[in-house]
Amino acid sequence: MEEVRKILSIYGKKIVEKGLVAGPGGNISAREGNYVFLSPSGFFLDEIEENEWVKMDILTGKVIGNLRPTCEISMHLGIYLEREDVKAVIHTHPPITTGLISAGVKFKPVFPDYVALLGRSVPVIEYVVPGGEAIRKAVVSKIKEYNVVLLKNHGAVCVGSTLKEAFARSWLVEDTAKTILAGKIAGSLRYLNLKEIEGIENLEAEDYRKALLKKDKR
Repeated sequence: MEEVRKILSIYGKKIVEKGLVAGPGGNISAREGNYVFLSPSGFFLDEIEENEWVKMDILTGKVIGNLRPTCEISMHLGIYLEREDVKAVIHTHPPITTGLISAGVKFKPVFPDYVALLGRSVPVIEYVVPGGEAIRKAVVSKIKEYNVVLLKNHGAVCVGSTLKEAFARSWLVEDTAKTILAGKIAGSLRYLNLKEIEGIENLEAEDYRKALLKKDKR
């Protein structure tokens, strides 16, 4: 379990480095057996020490330790209880993504990595007050079928079988937003068509890359 805490600290720093959160925004967690380790409330993600990740019993909901966990603890727990395959949850506040979806811009496949890691489509949820049962229900209702959920006027929630996979999706969401914004500024943005999407889905190289993200302990 010490390894989980170490890896969480690594990705907490990566999330900040990529500009996916600001200040004490965002929260992340990882599951190990019957326990979940979450970011403590009010902490900058890149300043959380390995011994500061909050441990919680996923079966009883009991928090172990003195620090208060993220206010989104209910959402994290709901996701883990809904999907046994999920071992990591990353909730970020990517600025360009949040701005675009809040303005009503649609996220659609614009390059191969989008299809490979995010899927054919990414659902967008209308604004819900953070930190309670409302956001838990809204996110869990979509996370049943998707690995990424976008939240208007709020941010993004990405899951994975490893922290590396969840992080890759979080990073790619904001990269997609930058591409869409650039395309709209430059002119008429072209999205991939169904035939092109199916071609990417059938690429052996993409299957290999996705498998590596799932196998990596990080």
